[in-house]
Amino acid sequence: MGFLTGLVLGVTFGIFLVMAFVRFENSRAEQRRELAETVAQYSKLTVEGLRKLLPPGFYPSWVVFTRRQKLKWLNYELVKLWPYVDQAASELIRTSLDPVFEQYKSLILASIRFSKLTLGTVAPQFTGIEVLEDGSSGITMELEMEWDGNPNIVLDIKTTFGVSLPIQVKNIGFTGVFRVIFKPLVAEFPCFGAVCYSLREKKNLDFTLKVVGGEISAIPGLSDAIEGTIRDTLEDTLTWPNRKVIPILPGDYSDLEMKPVGVLDVKLVQARDLKNKDLVGKSDPFALVYIRPLRNTTRKSKTINNDLNPIWNESYEFVVEDPTTQFVTVKVFDDEGLQPSELIGCARVSLSQLQPGKVKVVWLDLVKDFDFQKDTKPRGQVNLELLYFPYDVPGIVNPFAHKFALTSLEKALKTETDDTGASAIEKRKNVIMRGVLSVTVISAEDLPPMDVMGKADPYVVIYLKKQGTKLKTRVVNETLEPIWNQTFDIVVEDGLHELLIFEVYDHDTFGKDYIGRCIMTLTRVILEGEFRDTFLLEGAKSGKLNLLLKWTAQPIYRDS
Repeated sequence: MGFLTGLVLGVTFGIFLVMAFVRFENSRAEQRRELAETVAQYSKLTVEGLRKLLPPGFYPSWVVFTRRQKLKWLNYELVKLWPYVDQAASELIRTSLDPVFEQYKSLILASIRFSKLTLGTVAPQFTGIEVLEDGSSGITMELEMEWDGNPNIVLDIKTTFGVSLPIQVKNIGFTGVFRVIFKPLVAEFPCFGAVCYSLREKKNLDFTLKVVGGEISAIPGLSDAIEGTIRDTLEDTLTWPNRKVIPILPGDYSDLEMKPVGVLDVKLVQARDLKNKDLVGKSDPFALVYIRPLRNTTRKSKTINNDLNPIWNESYEFVVEDPTTQFVTVKVFDDEGLQPSELIGCARVSLSQLQPGKVKVVWLDLVKDFDFQKDTKPRGQVNLELLYFPYDVPGIVNPFAHKFALTSLEKALKTETDDTGASAIEKRKNVIMRGVLSVTVISAEDLPPMDVMGKADPYVVIYLKKQGTKLKTRVVNETLEPIWNQTFDIVVEDGLHELLIFEVYDHDTFGKDYIGRCIMTLTRVILEGEFRDTFLLEGAKSGKLNLLLKWTAQPIYRDS
């Protein structure tokens, strides 16, 4: 009986303890939730609201300041703290950026490191503050900052030519907007688990480079290489969506880290009317394409010799972390052989302009620099085809993801082998986009006159650049508005990498005169199956070409 009584009492007491523990945990969870909501509500309070809640003796004087006065107070406090910030930040910057420089250095640089680094005596000034998001999950703020500093920064530079130089970075001027995220809100002091910060917008970054005891222009291309390395490092490591996460309390904050959200297919099709950088002959252009300027994620095209209207027809794939803020950047250079390549121009397009799952073809004007576009002289244009597919978005499926490209798993298994010694990639099969392309050349409009009577005798030549197929329409005499309505069925062996070119000529008795052309990839017709559109003639004073394209897929398989 005593055993049974003890057993019952023990079980009862155990149940009581479990219930008490559950109630205690629920109570703590409810307190944390209420505290987070309270913090969020306080973040929305105005000065008038605070005055109603608290008598004057219960809040600091700066609470009643205007926004300008609050910024003044914040800057005043920063000036007092700056000597300590300088000491801590200088060492942090040195240890953080020295290894990062290695990822972004240009080909002319063998190494780049800090030999001296202090931020000087001039503190940054905050010029604006805004709360973008607040709630039970976290608080997001943006701080606009200006800094005309007097730092002492000396870089130890070693070039690939074996020359070592101390380079001083002077006259730094910076204006930008930093995004700071406090997340998640918790009950423990200081009421948030981690701080995440990033450079939301770089409005201006100026600095000059000087060789200590020498002249930097003594080595051609060195100044541009160092400046490009510094800018790329800053922009890619700190600029949103890249961010730094600092844990304040123990916990898992992986949700704050940058993550891939989609994939972007970029086709570098061609360029036209490039600025000639050579005194004799024409430039030898090549292009660099990237979203992030890391060495292993930057794609370099082949060089087209002696051509100011190059056709590359090259495809690249990039991972996207934030399509609302990221850009595709193209830089076109003149290949100078053993000498440093010379920039012809650069261009970029925002991914926010893309509609997921839809092909977008763009012509971008090349400029000398994105930040300071004082040089408005024409530098040519570059032609891109862009196709963005987000991950895990209902109704948007990348038809090439599994059939025509390596999966993430396959890419991860590149170097792994099975029991027979064959890699996983060697055992998979690739799909080649083979199919029948039906091209209907319907008509042309507004062609330029090519003879003394103000007429022309136009016909169209159709090329498939990669496989070399060539077809031709009939000649329509004495008209600037020809109608052909001719259809050609072409077997295409590799549609994803093929280029379709239409060239319009004026037929003469003893030859032909070139009128203009239009160039396109087959990506759109492969995705849509059929489309009809009007295309402007490149290189012509006027003129349009009306085309109908259809695609019938005949995929074939081959061993890798």
